[in-house]
Amino acid sequence: MPAMAISPDSIFLEAGGAGTLQARIKRQVVGHILSGQFRPGERLPSSRALASHLGISRITVTIAYADLVADDYIEARGRSGYYVSASAAQEQSLPLPQSRAESNVDWAKVLAHRASVPSQTILRPADWRSYRHPFIYGQTDPKLFDHKNWRLCAMQALGQRDFFSLASDVYTEDDPLLIDYIRRHILTRRGVNAPADTILITMGAQNALWLTAQLLLSQRRRAVMENPGYPGLREILGATRCHLQVVDVDQDGLPPEALPDAVDVVYTTVSHHCPTGVTMPLDRRRRLLDLAAERGFVIVEDDYEFELSFDKRPSPSLKSLDAGGSVIHVGSFSKSLFPGLRLGYLVAPAPFIREARALRATVLRHPPGVTQRTAAYFLSLGHYTSQINRIKAAYTRRRTAMDRAIEAVGLTVAGRGGSSLWMAAPDNIDTEMLAERLYARGVVIEPGRPFYDPHGPVLRNRYRLAYSSIPSVRIPEGISRIADEIARSGLIGT
Repeated sequence: MPAMAISPDSIFLEAGGAGTLQARIKRQVVGHILSGQFRPGERLPSSRALASHLGISRITVTIAYADLVADDYIEARGRSGYYVSASAAQEQSLPLPQSRAESNVDWAKVLAHRASVPSQTILRPADWRSYRHPFIYGQTDPKLFDHKNWRLCAMQALGQRDFFSLASDVYTEDDPLLIDYIRRHILTRRGVNAPADTILITMGAQNALWLTAQLLLSQRRRAVMENPGYPGLREILGATRCHLQVVDVDQDGLPPEALPDAVDVVYTTVSHHCPTGVTMPLDRRRRLLDLAAERGFVIVEDDYEFELSFDKRPSPSLKSLDAGGSVIHVGSFSKSLFPGLRLGYLVAPAPFIREARALRATVLRHPPGVTQRTAAYFLSLGHYTSQINRIKAAYTRRRTAMDRAIEAVGLTVAGRGGSSLWMAAPDNIDTEMLAERLYARGVVIEPGRPFYDPHGPVLRNRYRLAYSSIPSVRIPEGISRIADEIARSGLIGT
């Protein structure tokens, strides 16, 4: 009995599909085989017929078929054509029960802990990239990223030479190449001399902060964070049920003299305070360390954006000044590479790192090996330094454009540092309402309310303007629209 022929009409290129034409053809054929629509022994359309049907080059179809043959989904039979392989994998699905609209479990009573506490999420549209003037913090400009060399490093990491580095279960260990680069190049820029056993790779700074909170805090312990401060940290600390106290920052960041007498852990952003951007002076850093030694508390230093210092050389990190082992240093590649990388690190005394490594293993043994090795190659081959230099040059131009545009329209800067400006609108402006109105004008700003302690007074006229995701040529018009929208409220010149 002749094999049944599959019609070319069964294969199509989905509109807006991701990947190359070959990948999209392959995805279609594999999907039909796995679902049982294409069965073993059935003959596929010829490459000429399918190319004509799809309106593409015949060689494109030929390459897609060759890939499918290599993966044993189809087989070539001489001049007879291509057929679904007899050994092609097929999904084995059990009958699905009818879905229930309601659960019989009262989850409000069953849950011992709730992670979904009321969130202080920074407000922004999900499609903010489609806006013409996105003053959004911490996002990557694809025009500034070195796609070519990152791709080459990823290919090198996926090569046969590195197969065991990415494919093996190394239990709780991290990539030695990445650790070595962080130790000898990243940390030395911060004045930190750290042996390998004092460094732990994390899934970004958020994961690093969570590890510190889990190990250092409990219901009986006390923590301090800055106000305003990073909303994600507030949620982490709230989940520990510790006694949390906020300390208001000033023009130089966290004031040591304002710390309570009884405190176990102090969280601070000294390089660029979140969100005001101010840098803590050296004498204040030393005073904070003196208090830690006197009172016996631990300092967690979130050292994000230290690479992006435009006005002066970076100050020594708290960790570099720490003679008593009181500082846990948190670093991340989210701002210098891209946030989706989810790669950061902890630097702390070896006893703490041992416990952090063990805790990390209860959730994930280690960040993916291929991610670590790709980053290690990108850093060690010099691409990272080139990337930083390119970003700093672009951000310097954008900062200049921001300063000129802001001065031209009379907006007020309340703080600056890194890749953003902390702004003050007139006192009776609610920047959440302002942000909503600006959406209609293609402008996205970040209202300040989520950064403040929800149980205390909030300066609702504060907002953040970042320039990592907006080209220089669009900055003046965006700033002008912000000023114009504030003026429409009748609050400028009155």
